[in-house]
Amino acid sequence: METIINTIPGYRVYEYLLVIGPHQELAGRIMKLKEEFARQYKSDHAKWGKPQVALVNFKQLAMMEERIVNRLKTIAMGFPPFKVELKDFGSFPSHTIYINVTSKLPIQNLIKEIRKDSQRLMKLNDDNKPHFMMESHITIARKLKPWQYEKGWLEYSHKHFTGKFIANNMTLLKRLEGEMKYHPVQQFEFQNLPVATKQGELFG
Repeated sequence: METIINTIPGYRVYEYLLVIGPHQELAGRIMKLKEEFARQYKSDHAKWGKPQVALVNFKQLAMMEERIVNRLKTIAMGFPPFKVELKDFGSFPSHTIYINVTSKLPIQNLIKEIRKDSQRLMKLNDDNKPHFMMESHITIARKLKPWQYEKGWLEYSHKHFTGKFIANNMTLLKRLEGEMKYHPVQQFEFQNLPVATKQGELFG
């Protein structure tokens, strides 16, 4: 049934990912780490994926995209840019190693705002609800085999890393179900404007 639905453009199901990313110099440093890890521990998954902090991951029909984009634009307009601080490494036992985000609060506030305003728009059905990433991190390597995780974590638990960047926008990415690569949909600038639309004042 799903494959039939996926051939009708508006009814195609996409997987979406909303992210914030570091500036180019810091992203380059993190990519080097990912490539190093991939080489050392023979993990292709470490090479894939840009360095970014994921905010929410969801599946939705293509026809809902415009409404979601408009909602995210409104949220971003009212949100201030904020500092993101990175320090050392953490892990999700037995499969993922990542860089710690130590300044979690502003990111969590942003996610709560998105959840409050957009949760219903992002829900495809009861089996596919949006997943809000409250444990902020930047992945170095995931889908690791037990030996890759154990050896990698033995090294990275003692390694040091610091970095910081100003998050002044967030980007919505999408891919068709089954695709590897995400493609950008739109970037939303944080403008810290008093967005009256939230209270409906513009239309009241």
